[in-house]
Amino acid sequence: MTDRGKVLIIVGDATETLDTMYPYYRLIEAGFQPVVAAPEQRKYQMVLHEIKPGWTITKEWEGYTIDADIAFRDVQEAEYSGILFSGGRAPEYIRYDEDLVRITRHFFTAGKPVASVCHGVEIPAYADCVRGRRMATVPKCQFDLEVCGGIFVNESCVIDGNLFSGRTFHDNGQYVAPWIRMLEEQATAQGR
Repeated sequence: MTDRGKVLIIVGDATETLDTMYPYYRLIEAGFQPVVAAPEQRKYQMVLHEIKPGWTITKEWEGYTIDADIAFRDVQEAEYSGILFSGGRAPEYIRYDEDLVRITRHFFTAGKPVASVCHGVEIPAYADCVRGRRMATVPKCQFDLEVCGGIFVNESCVIDGNLFSGRTFHDNGQYVAPWIRMLEEQATAQGR
């Protein structure tokens, strides 16, 4: 397998399983090393989310667990080629981490490939990185995006420069591939 670089996947407890695992394995297939980053280096409980027929609120079940490879405070963001903000409930509480804000701003400022799905938008929104940017997110996070200056687009794949976003795990097959293509183009340009 080719070593095309390291890519951060941002998680916390109650990160959505499919939002996380689908891009995790796609990165490996493309020759990248996914690095799971979280508030602390420990095991995290992922969840499954779905709005069941007849329900007006999201139902949650326990999913798999995932080990964080690195704590936010230890991330040297210049070492990473790209970043993914996974969904689920985790972004609601991890977005306030000062090191995660620092990390997030680096990827937007440097123009590196950024992916976001579902509630993942809450992290770059809080970090003041979405002003004037078009993004998809789960409709219940439209307010979080717009109050921070972003533009909500209800589509399965929204590309705005280096930013690739989807609404929910149902959009994984739409937004992940273009994000990985940008990572591959960047790796090729760097001779990897």
